[in-house]
Amino acid sequence: MLHLPKLTNTQQEAVLKLIADTTAFDNTPPIAEHILLHLRHGGDKADSHLLVEQENQVIGYAHLDQTDLVAGPSVELVVDPKFRGAGVGKQLLSKAIEICGKELRLWVHGDQPAANALATSFGFEKIRTVLQMSKALTDIQQLPKVSKKEVDQDIVIRSFLPGIDSDAWLSLNNRVFKDHPEQGGWQLTDLNIRINEEWFDEQGFFLAEINHKIIGSTWTKIHGSHLHQHEADEEIHAHPAIGEIYITAVDQEYAGRGIGKVLTITALNHLKYQGLTNAMLYVDFDNKVALNLYQSLGFTQSGMDILYKLKA
Repeated sequence: MLHLPKLTNTQQEAVLKLIADTTAFDNTPPIAEHILLHLRHGGDKADSHLLVEQENQVIGYAHLDQTDLVAGPSVELVVDPKFRGAGVGKQLLSKAIEICGKELRLWVHGDQPAANALATSFGFEKIRTVLQMSKALTDIQQLPKVSKKEVDQDIVIRSFLPGIDSDAWLSLNNRVFKDHPEQGGWQLTDLNIRINEEWFDEQGFFLAEINHKIIGSTWTKIHGSHLHQHEADEEIHAHPAIGEIYITAVDQEYAGRGIGKVLTITALNHLKYQGLTNAMLYVDFDNKVALNLYQSLGFTQSGMDILYKLKA
């Protein structure tokens, strides 16, 4: 096993291929998006990597993040489906604990039974649950009226303008998500990385404004159809494209006025007009306000990500 502060270009390509192949096999990404984005753009200097290789092929990978001095270090790992059950995941997790110590946290994406069993066998306990929710885009939904309360002028919904809106949006994002482990503390670099992704569409990035002040936003993302096969003798087939409601934020000063609902329905209608038939999103299980909103719009649970921490 290799413990590396940085991946070579060849290793990076091999890890990205492993993640892509595993995503196709399980129909869910084994690694969080922000980690995947950093890997695509050369990695984060503060992270380190574990590789398990066999015959010059990467069959297991773990990403170690030791930058969070409050919550503690975290690990996310992926094992080639062809090598599952061979102890690769156990090797990776054992080494991660050796490196990071007893404060280690572990993300399991997709609520995979084998991964959950591995976590439990090492003495990890659940501390956070993130739900994946989905709905069919069978109709165009009507926008509800927004409660203006003391607002003097109408709320305007418009698309994001890169460069022009970047600083104001970052200010909103970092206020709303100041305590969020993945979404908070963004800098312009974090935003620009996503703007430069193939899926980014400024027309599907919606802002809510009052008096030219950005008070809310939501993004949309389209996960394109892709070809894959699970076994060598299986026919290659494609997954249909699916739209994602990605990062919805409302300034706390304007909470409770239906702005999040207007933004979400605007985003759903946008995805519908793109010809998509299904939409999905992620939400923390304990975010009851957001969960109730999404359920009221017809979203139902379709998956789950779980964060574990070693028992004290």
